[in-house]
Amino acid sequence: MVAYIIADTKIENPQEYEKYKKLAKPIAEQYGGKYLARGGELEMLEDDLWSASRIVIIEFPDMDAARAFANSEEYAPVKKIRHANARCTLALVDGG
Repeated sequence: MVAYIIADTKIENPQEYEKYKKLAKPIAEQYGGKYLARGGELEMLEDDLWSASRIVIIEFPDMDAARAFANSEEYAPVKKIRHANARCTLALVDGG
C-alpha cells in the first residue's frame, strides 16, 4: 500500500536550498519515490492548526520504502543541506 512523505518547508536560503532539491530527488526516486507536488501554488482552505509555507508530497510504494529513503546513508548528507537552509515539518502518511 502506498505511503506519502509530506513536507512543509520554509526556505531560508533559496540559493543553497536549490542544491538540496537537485540532490534529494534522485535519491527519493531510487527508493521508488515519485514527486506529486513540489512547492507549487498553494491555497490554504482552512488553517486552524497551521499555515503552510511550501508543500512537497512524495509517494512511495509503501511505508518501508519511505522510511528507507528518509533514513538512508545516501540521503543523510543531503538532509543536512536542508536543515542548514530551511525549517521543515515532515510527516509520513500511510496511503491506506
